[in-house]
Amino acid sequence: MFDTVSPAGLRATEYAYLDKKQHVYLDHTGAGLPAGHQLRAHADRLTSDAYGNPHSQNPTSTASEELVARTRAAVLRHFRADPAEYAVVFTANATGALRLVGEAYPFGRRDRLVLLTDNHNSVNGLREFARSRGARTTYVPLDLPDLRTSDAAVRAALSGRRRGLFAYPAQSNFTGVRHPLRWIGEARDAGFDVLLDAAAFAPAGRLDLSAVHPDFVAVSWYKVFGYPTGIGSLIVRRDALPRLRRPWFSGGTIHVVSAQAQWHRMADDESAFEDGTLNFLHIPDVETGLDFIGAVGADTVRRHVAELTAALLDGLSGLAHSSGAPMVRLYGPKDTADRGGTVALNLLDVHGEVVDERVVARDSAAHGISLRTGCFCNPGAGEAAFGIGMPGLRRAGRGTRGAGGTIDDYLGRLALPSGGAVRLSLGLPSNRADVDAFLAFAAATYRDRVPDTAGLPPRLRC
Repeated sequence: MFDTVSPAGLRATEYAYLDKKQHVYLDHTGAGLPAGHQLRAHADRLTSDAYGNPHSQNPTSTASEELVARTRAAVLRHFRADPAEYAVVFTANATGALRLVGEAYPFGRRDRLVLLTDNHNSVNGLREFARSRGARTTYVPLDLPDLRTSDAAVRAALSGRRRGLFAYPAQSNFTGVRHPLRWIGEARDAGFDVLLDAAAFAPAGRLDLSAVHPDFVAVSWYKVFGYPTGIGSLIVRRDALPRLRRPWFSGGTIHVVSAQAQWHRMADDESAFEDGTLNFLHIPDVETGLDFIGAVGADTVRRHVAELTAALLDGLSGLAHSSGAPMVRLYGPKDTADRGGTVALNLLDVHGEVVDERVVARDSAAHGISLRTGCFCNPGAGEAAFGIGMPGLRRAGRGTRGAGGTIDDYLGRLALPSGGAVRLSLGLPSNRADVDAFLAFAAATYRDRVPDTAGLPPRLRC
């Protein structure tokens, strides 16, 4: 398939566009990058045959159905999931997978939704489904300084007579913390269904569904290998499917339906959750991406990302002003134990003040560095990282929820020195030169200086 599967060799061949265009790409938690092989395979497939809309018996429809079925099987193999135990539902992304569970989960007044404070907003949003049906939402707190959650706190949250759904990320998209997969078994033993957000974990983590058995797993494939965008999966235990009740039906989701009699019967398998026509021209690209990762080796990817993360953390700890004062405030673990390749931080100026994240975004872009700034759609981790307590949140919320309150108004009421953090994240295409380029940029741009903040745009979202 390739001349080499070493990360350095792949950088020079499959990801040659990075160095050709002098990109320093440090936003792999935002999106992975496609290998040239994936794009060539897509073009070869579409130019060598015809593929039609599934749900029919004609030759082009059958060809599409076969490729989609192959991709379902490839997803299950990748996660070592028994096809008798798990099914694959194709969605637009991990958010779409999470919404499917939230809208169809049978929340009631005697149920609870238990969430980590460290969750993406696509998981936080599930509380609105729970609230609308009278269920109670409980958040499990984070502990400083590493922004992890203790086993004791999780067990306390899962105790009591009320049961329901426990939802948490296998890896934080803010700090890179990898939360224990053993909680899956503990929660199920306590009578909870478990929804695992694997979007940030899947690119460089091993989720073995023969060893742990969550009821629902959400994945976005573009985060794993860059292409295709617009395809995610809900991997769901077959015995959990009957517990879900969809609030509507559409093309492809029903077994039989009547317009005049106004009744319908949903399909009794995963197709009941795949609305309308599947993205049949791109779903097979997921199998191509999984084959690529398989050829490289998932362990190779994990080791490569871990080694670069260690180098980045070491380099950040060494950044200092001439006075010896640190230039970096790190959020989350300072070593590679139980963490992924996502690192959140703020840079500090010569006076020890936080450099506005918009300054870093502006200056890094001018140096050809792609990174991310803000709160990363994870307000809970941000609130814990920045030390924002409930009294301040209540005061700020009262002044901002009404019409006319801006993000900058909200941050001002919280008295925060910046609107968020700087996030650096690594992946298979990354190399040591990317790490060194950011460290050199930070030292040259901010050491012994107070950066210019003139002309910064207003913040439009958090």
